[in-house]
Amino acid sequence: MPRFAANLTMMYREHAFPDRFRAAATDGFKGVEFHFPYDYPAAELAARLNASGLKQVLFNGPPGDLAKGDRGLASLPGREDEFRRSVDTALDYAQALGCKQIHLMAGIVAPDADPGQHRDVYLKNLAYGASQAAMHGVTVMIEPINTRDMPGYFLNRQHDARQICREVGAANLKVQFDFYHCQIVEGDLTVKLREMMPDIGHIQIASVPDRHEPDSGEINCGYILRLLDSLEYAGWVGCEYVPAGNTSDGLGWLRDWM
Repeated sequence: MPRFAANLTMMYREHAFPDRFRAAATDGFKGVEFHFPYDYPAAELAARLNASGLKQVLFNGPPGDLAKGDRGLASLPGREDEFRRSVDTALDYAQALGCKQIHLMAGIVAPDADPGQHRDVYLKNLAYGASQAAMHGVTVMIEPINTRDMPGYFLNRQHDARQICREVGAANLKVQFDFYHCQIVEGDLTVKLREMMPDIGHIQIASVPDRHEPDSGEINCGYILRLLDSLEYAGWVGCEYVPAGNTSDGLGWLRDWM
C-alpha cells in the first residue's frame, strides 16, 4: 500500500501552520511535506514533527523572491551564487528535520530567453546541488510543472526531466512525478508512470482540473494507486491538493484506501 504524506501548505488550512502537524497525525498520516519551511526556525518544526510522530518527507529549496515572481533558481543564469547559498540553507533544514528529499525548483524563464543557456546552467547547478546533498544522504528532486498554473516554468515534461537526470548522472537526482501536472501537460499517465518508474523518487496526487481530493475529477485515483502497488513503488505519495471543504471531512478516499 502506498505511504501517504499530507502536504501541509495546501491541506489543513483551517488550522494555523504549526497546528497542521497534529491535525495530519490525528487523521492517520505518517508523513508530511510542505513547500517552504523557511519562515519558521528548523528546531520549532522538528519539535512539531517529533511531538506528532511524523516523518518529514519533502520540501522545496528556497525559491528566490516569491513576491517578485521567482519560482526557483536552478536554471537562472547569473544567479548561481544565490542558488548555491539556497542549497546550503535547504540542507541545513533537511538535517534538522531528518528529511531525505529536497526539491530544487528550476525557475521562470522569460519568453525571449535562450533555452540552451538556461539548460546549461540547470545541468551545472543540479550537479552541484546533488553533490552537496549526497554528502548528507539527501536526494534531490526536479519536478515538471504545468504551463497553465505556472507559465514560463523551465521544466514541463516528464521525459525532459528524465533526460536531465541522466545527463547529470548523479544517483541521488530523481524525478518528482506529479499526476496533476502530468495530466494537464501530457496525459497518458499509466504509460508514462511505467516508463519513468526507475527515475522517480517521489509522487504527488490531486484531482484534475480543480486540484481537489484525488477521488474527484478526471483521473481514476484508485486505478493509479493500485498501479503503484503493482510496480512496487516504495516511496511516498504526497497529497498536494487543496481540499474542496474541510480537510478531514474530505479524507474519505484515504480512509477507504487504508
